[in-house]
Amino acid sequence: MMNFDEQILQQNYQTVVNQLTTYNEQYNKNTALLAVSKTKPATMIAHLVGLGQQHFGENYLQEALEKMAALQELPITWHYIGSIQRNKTKDIAKHFDWVHTLEREIIATRLNEQRAGLPPLNVLIQVNIDDEASKSGCQPDELPKLVSYILTCPNLALRGLMVIPSKAGGDAFARTQALFEQIKQSHNPPHWDSLSMGMSGDMSLAVEHGSTMVRVGTAIFGERHYA
Repeated sequence: MMNFDEQILQQNYQTVVNQLTTYNEQYNKNTALLAVSKTKPATMIAHLVGLGQQHFGENYLQEALEKMAALQELPITWHYIGSIQRNKTKDIAKHFDWVHTLEREIIATRLNEQRAGLPPLNVLIQVNIDDEASKSGCQPDELPKLVSYILTCPNLALRGLMVIPSKAGGDAFARTQALFEQIKQSHNPPHWDSLSMGMSGDMSLAVEHGSTMVRVGTAIFGERHYA
């Protein structure tokens, strides 16, 4: 069990919430906070739930499943934000509320089949907005075809896009916003309302360009220590 300082966690969280509130007011938005809790213990998540945080993002499936079991009584919305391997889709489909990293038809097919009998899984398409070899995501020109395919999957609710811009990509958020609007015009998906983009360092720019969800980890939980 990892010990943590409740006061520091609470201060960090309040600082991030206050920053986001300021940007929301400045740009007249209602962007939500996704607390990225990978590698952090269930006790920290439970403490944040007590402070009013509902949405948590996890990257590592096995770790996430253990936390879900420990926290199943709490009102948490779980978001999968890691890369999706084909052999992991069953547990992701069964246990998560949102998936931010859908990028291929084969994964959409598997998630759709394995979500059967549950409410539709909220999914975002990850777009490799700056064409980086080191990052996952479909290319912008592949997006229309993938959107069309996902819209045929009854157990998936396509909500929007997710991006992780390169440090250099100064206009990446604006380009993502434009892509979002293009798909809205061309395909008119029925639940198309979400843009997952922005972290603690570029929160203001992300909110300005229509992010509905910013992903913040270290600024809330402190540095990560990987085993």
